Amino acid sequence: MSDRAVVSSPDMPPAIGPYSQGIKAGGFIFLSGQIPLVGNTGKIVQGMIKEQTEQVIFNIKALLASENLDLSDVVKATVYLASMTEFSAMNEVYTRYFGDTPPARSTVEVSRLPRDVRVEIEVIAQVRS
Repeated sequence: MSDRAVVSSPDMPPAIGPYSQGIKAGGFIFLSGQIPLVGNTGKIVQGMIKEQTEQVIFNIKALLASENLDLSDVVKATVYLASMTEFSAMNEVYTRYFGDTPPARSTVEVSRLPRDVRVEIEVIAQVRS
């Protein structure tokens, strides 16, 4: 018997490929990388790295909320940037949301992201007992 379940939110655009928005398993939620898609429109948020990071975090919050969790439950984040020159601007937004006890994190520059966005973030959250 598996404790594996799909995590999704009606406030999010559907997955744009053969993957789930998230999977709940073994006391954790593993969210797929989120890009700055707006609500259920599927359109990329207008703006630069700060605006795109805001939308990505909003999307992560919506998926966590569907499981009665919030950003304080995140234990690991991986940030993918189209350009490391935007690290400081992304980090400024990220810090506002993850505060004084941020999760473990890796940040890497990649050659290209889906739909040519500037940022993608995936997280792992611990399910509350």
